[in-house]
Amino acid sequence: MRKFLTSFALVGAFALTVAIGVASASHESFTLFGDAEIVTGGNPGNAVQLRSDADPGFGGIDFDVAAMTFEELESLATDYEFETDDSCGGGSPRFQVNVDSGTGDTGNIFVYIGPLPNYTGCPPDMWVPTGDLLEGANPIDTSQLDGGTFYDPYAAAVAKYGDYDVTGVQLVVDGAWFFADGEQTVLVDNTDIDGTIYTYDATKDDCKNGGWMDLVDDDGEAFKNQGDCVSHFARGT
Repeated sequence: MRKFLTSFALVGAFALTVAIGVASASHESFTLFGDAEIVTGGNPGNAVQLRSDADPGFGGIDFDVAAMTFEELESLATDYEFETDDSCGGGSPRFQVNVDSGTGDTGNIFVYIGPLPNYTGCPPDMWVPTGDLLEGANPIDTSQLDGGTFYDPYAAAVAKYGDYDVTGVQLVVDGAWFFADGEQTVLVDNTDIDGTIYTYDATKDDCKNGGWMDLVDDDGEAFKNQGDCVSHFARGT
């Protein structure tokens, strides 16, 4: 069974499961939780807006991932854009990789987004690609696991936890507490989870089964009904 281990409570959180088009032209699924919604203004197309404020204090995307071990997870990356008065900070935004040793050691491996060494000072009002956060100099946080540390070099993390099963991956924002105005908002797009690229752009099939009620057109306007939604995406405008 897939485990969803996070650093916050999901009681009463809004959840929306969506099928999206990806680079391979197949469809993959993800679930939005907390204060998260699909919006226009992506890089390009749609994006997911993740917000942390007083209630519920977090927003995120839970990705459906194939069975793999941590050492088999080859890439984590996304494009992101902060609003004018926002930035990264407080350990947010971040990827959370839920892992399980199979012998009792379970927890999250946190992969933070933002400039080293403190993951603060992300520029506003511009799209920034993280690049693959599992490569290069970026250390990762394995402190929830036995023998883990706050800043663990990736190679060291793989040596210790490479054979742990990955039971889930999320992209999370929950850093409102870090900012004077008590709010943190970011857009994310083109998210790479082990080579699968999530673009968050809907197709006409996503209008079915009530999906049209959670989608908007290119001007951010809600659709009148399923037919209106299907027509919009069928003509590609």
